[in-house]
Amino acid sequence: MIKKIMLLLVVLVATGVTAQTPRQNSVNVTGKGTVNVVPDKVIIKSRIEHEGQSAVLIKKQNDEAVNSVIKFLKNSGIPEENIQTDYINLNKNYNYNDKTYSYVANQAISITLEDINAYESIMSGLLENGLNRIDGVEFKSSEYKKYETEARKKAVLDAKEKAEELVEPLGQEIGKAVYISEGTTNNVQPLYKMAAMDEASQNRETIAPGEMEITVKVDVGFKLE
Repeated sequence: MIKKIMLLLVVLVATGVTAQTPRQNSVNVTGKGTVNVVPDKVIIKSRIEHEGQSAVLIKKQNDEAVNSVIKFLKNSGIPEENIQTDYINLNKNYNYNDKTYSYVANQAISITLEDINAYESIMSGLLENGLNRIDGVEFKSSEYKKYETEARKKAVLDAKEKAEELVEPLGQEIGKAVYISEGTTNNVQPLYKMAAMDEASQNRETIAPGEMEITVKVDVGFKLE
């Protein structure tokens, strides 16, 4: 019983000491850094799709188109590692109106172009060789890491500036950073436009890459002095 009472006293004393320990004063802010970059690479999210009554025939038709597309890309100098199959599907669909079945075969391929200026000619050749679906176009920068580092530094400096502005009316200053953590990084892709790649449009531009916006956010706590 005596041991239990002594243990309780020790816990109470320890708790009291902790409660009396002053919490370190700090000013906490979020900094944001943004760098605008002109993209130099483009990823084409494409798909080859065929539908018919025979699973065997439409799969064969789809495979032939895929083979033609991949051969065209390789002959155009696109490295093999820049041609990636994302998925292959063969689905059976039921038509409730006429009570019949049909089959849909599709294969999605991501194509990375290191030279963004080759987009028009490559897209034209893809369509001529059997590609019939485009799911999207994504712009990239080969120096993304470099620009992300630059945006991160801007975010830290922005946090420092905000903290200084917060304490200035109080006649106080900020000291060293007591903690720092990176928040969510957002990569806002540029808007683009696409036009039909018929004979009349092959000699005009159908995408406008614009700029990529690389944004980094950081949470920083500065000692309040």
